[in-house]
Amino acid sequence: MPSAAVATKANPLMGGGAAASASDVEAIARLGAARKKLKEEIAKAVVGQEHIVDQLLTALFARGHCLMIGVPGLAKTLMVRTIASAIDLKFNRIQFTPDLMPSDITGTEIIEEDRTTGGRQFRFVHGPVFANILLADEINRTPPKTQAALLQAMQENEVTVGGRTYALPSPFFVLATQNPIEQEGTYPLPEAQLDRFMFDIRISYPKPHEELEIAKATTADVASNVNKILTGPEIIQLQQIVRKLPISDHVGMYAVNLARTSRPEDEIAPKFIKDYVNWGAGTRAVQYLVLGAKARAAIGGEYNVTCAHVREVAPLVLRHRIMTNFHGEAEGITPDKIVKQLLEHVKEPRPEDYK
Repeated sequence: MPSAAVATKANPLMGGGAAASASDVEAIARLGAARKKLKEEIAKAVVGQEHIVDQLLTALFARGHCLMIGVPGLAKTLMVRTIASAIDLKFNRIQFTPDLMPSDITGTEIIEEDRTTGGRQFRFVHGPVFANILLADEINRTPPKTQAALLQAMQENEVTVGGRTYALPSPFFVLATQNPIEQEGTYPLPEAQLDRFMFDIRISYPKPHEELEIAKATTADVASNVNKILTGPEIIQLQQIVRKLPISDHVGMYAVNLARTSRPEDEIAPKFIKDYVNWGAGTRAVQYLVLGAKARAAIGGEYNVTCAHVREVAPLVLRHRIMTNFHGEAEGITPDKIVKQLLEHVKEPRPEDYK
């Protein structure tokens, strides 16, 4: 997962857009084919929500975590479980509750007696975070102390217990859900933890014909068998393909300008940002805009990353990183409305300006 550190020369954020080799094109074609097969298998268990599946796969191939917000009964858990089944990954689900403790997530050390010597020693018992795909169900129902137990795991892919650090399995993907209706007895995620999520995905109700199909499929005694399409090592290879995609400077600068324009203290921020926004998107948002654009291009079978790909992922990346102020809230200005205005306001840089 990217940190907010400045990219180094060994791992540049933006490239010059080098020409694609035959092996690169073949790798991108393989990733596009994998995405198509995955969607076919997921469709066996999940009706509709194709754009949501695409967003989840984009984050997965970009090595990012997702926050999913939607009312109960929209197949969030089923979707995640099905993806895990189709990719042959270990899946764990944690139901977040007010009494959940950090050790219930990371694991704990227990005293174990050696029957041969009679001596005692500590043994670490792994918690449910030791999985490839972790579903943090209703993450805002647990206090901040327990929410924070996921921070190191999401950022560093490891956990520290009792002074010892344990590596998490790879790939590692956190999907957290929130119910937007009930706010009583909940603990809103702090901005620092929200920033760890690559995408904020909003799930809406299915279309009428999809709802009818769901009703018919779920009330019949028919089991859907999902075939395993990819393995963990294959997913890691595909994630590396996404990272290797070059990006032109003008596309990278478009991502930079989107983030900069969202900050009310920046000189290029327009009036609507200064009037309604308290806090804008940080540097990690730029990294995720670039990574998300690369992944969108790759899963579509394209080698060239464009500003259009950045625009596709912009709402998912920015909506939870823009905090409106009192005036914005009073006038019903939501982060989604701000992002829509940003996309209309910020012009695409010209390629010839970066040659």
